[in-house]
Amino acid sequence: MTEQTAYSGPQRIFSGIQPTGNLHLGNYLGALKKFVDLQTDGWDGVYCVVDQHAITMPYSPAELPDQTRQIAAAMMACGLDPDVSIIFVQSSVRAHTELAWVFNCVTRMGWLEKMTQFKDKGGDNSERVSVGLFDYPVLQAADILVYKATHVPVGEDQKQHLELSRNIAARFNQQFDVPGFFPEPEGLIEGPGARIMSLKDGTKKMSKSDPAETSRINLIDDADTIAKKIKKAKTDTLGDMPVTVEEMEGRPEVANLVGIYGAMAGLSDEQVLAEYGGKGFGTFKPALAELAVDHLSPITTRMRELMNDPAEIDAALAKGAAKANAVAEPIIEEVRRVVGFWQV
Repeated sequence: MTEQTAYSGPQRIFSGIQPTGNLHLGNYLGALKKFVDLQTDGWDGVYCVVDQHAITMPYSPAELPDQTRQIAAAMMACGLDPDVSIIFVQSSVRAHTELAWVFNCVTRMGWLEKMTQFKDKGGDNSERVSVGLFDYPVLQAADILVYKATHVPVGEDQKQHLELSRNIAARFNQQFDVPGFFPEPEGLIEGPGARIMSLKDGTKKMSKSDPAETSRINLIDDADTIAKKIKKAKTDTLGDMPVTVEEMEGRPEVANLVGIYGAMAGLSDEQVLAEYGGKGFGTFKPALAELAVDHLSPITTRMRELMNDPAEIDAALAKGAAKANAVAEPIIEEVRRVVGFWQV
């Protein structure tokens, strides 16, 4: 893309979470905890349960509403405040899909054909999967830009999609000769906990879809379950804890556990190893389990309270939808004018 006039509007964060499967420690440390930290730092935050993305793959319509509530409950239990940040459900704001159609007419097929996640999910049956699975990165761009969000907290696996959003924003601005209309959103990926790996395989990201329950710590797990999963977490046969960060190289499972401890305790890897380096896993794992239980138990308790009171969740989401619509509607009205749609 050619150089564009910079966007000069307010700074705003957008992020969304799919209502599929139970949220786990990786979602918390890699996303939810960071959202709360950004809220504390005073960022204007828009956080969405992306139920429209959830239907791109086989799913249960009967279960989707409760799964949506569970994600919202996790957001709130972790500390996102509906009175401070905007928390809502994607399908409650129709501007998302309207902008996605406009972006479909701006986006080039070649851009989407390069998306590695479509290749991974479609595999050898790519011709049989839904058009939605192919096209959802465009909806993802609309999710971000319908609020003119300038920053997106993303993991490494989402950097390609963020780059697509930047390309779409730049193409729209250029094609319709509206320099700086949409920002080209930037990623926020720094800090501890950006990538939490499986407890069974330190080379694979912790995942909701992993069939092995012991590969992850779910946010709804009780204290005993958390402790047992950490006790069973894979390490290696190389002996005690490494003394230096350099000694963790080639030991992905150990590096993952050290990273988890550091992310929850607010410590660097070096600081964790300063305390536990050279000690046995029989010392480190119980300390990690205790830290995890102390850190996650209040979240689990609050999350279960909310799930037992769906009316509280629904009221928060309704409030959030009203606030999200108030931001998005003037922007989509501008888009209608820019692209030449009929104005009544």
